[in-house]
Amino acid sequence: MLTAHTTRLRVRYDECDPMGFVHHSNFMKYFEITRTDLYRASGGSYRDFEASGLFVVVVRIDCRYHKPSRYDDELEVTVCVERVTEAKIEQAYRVERAGELLVSATVTLAVIDRAGKLQRVPDSLRVFAPDP
Repeated sequence: MLTAHTTRLRVRYDECDPMGFVHHSNFMKYFEITRTDLYRASGGSYRDFEASGLFVVVVRIDCRYHKPSRYDDELEVTVCVERVTEAKIEQAYRVERAGELLVSATVTLAVIDRAGKLQRVPDSLRVFAPDP
């Protein structure tokens, strides 16, 4: 099973602020796209996962902005699963432009049911745990 994945994105005009830089909030969207791509590349489907009554939610983000990105930049967003426990999934993200680090982040995820009650990370997601 994959524990890392890179998605290539091109910055769209509407993702930039009046100064011409990518607005900081868009990086959270880039992380979500890449996280979903990782699951899909591993043979999973968030649609099917959610149909089972479970949902993956973000409980913590620590994001560092190193350098700005602008309209039409080609970005590589990489996610690495760093740790999976019974209660959470910890991931690290890097956003790069031509090998130059623009953004780094760590994201902690949890699993809840339809009522919002915390659930054990199911085996279908525990397979992303990196080898010890």
